[in-house]
Amino acid sequence: MSRRERDDAALEAEIARLPDLGHEDLRKRWKLLFGRPAPKSLRRKFMARAVAYQMQVAAYGGLSAATKRRLREIAMAVHNGDRRGVFSGVQIKPGTQLIRQWQNTTHTVMVLDDGFALDGRTYKSLSAVAKAITSTNWNGYAFFGIKRAARGNKAAAGSKRDSRLMNQPDSEGGARVPSRNSNERDSRA
Repeated sequence: MSRRERDDAALEAEIARLPDLGHEDLRKRWKLLFGRPAPKSLRRKFMARAVAYQMQVAAYGGLSAATKRRLREIAMAVHNGDRRGVFSGVQIKPGTQLIRQWQNTTHTVMVLDDGFALDGRTYKSLSAVAKAITSTNWNGYAFFGIKRAARGNKAAAGSKRDSRLMNQPDSEGGARVPSRNSNERDSRA
């Protein structure tokens, strides 16, 4: 078993023990991981889940900056009642015609304000249009060759084994989550 596999197994074991910890032990873990005391109103079960998530973030990395930004945009759009902001992404202007040849047949799709029209029928998504044409599941944007904006580098979040998390004794002073040298390379190929 590689060191990475041992570290992963130790982290899983530590997370599995969290639901058995008392309120005070979970509060200590919370403070260690979040850098501030846990809100007094939190129930033990929720605290255990939040601590487990934060342990995984410390070990493997969290959401990318682009994902966090997009989530904030969605939250603001929901707060403001802006449905378009929630579903924004690649925006195709209504009136645009998408043309795709499939099995010697040319298909013309009209972009509407609230969907897409093909052969007199209205579809809610391009994927539904692609399925109607091909009878198989397709990503509609890929099927019609529409390029999406480049996303942030998913690897940028990277592995962030956090020293605040590592080598912390459990409530009985027993098992510890092993630390990993940040200069080590993954043994997985």
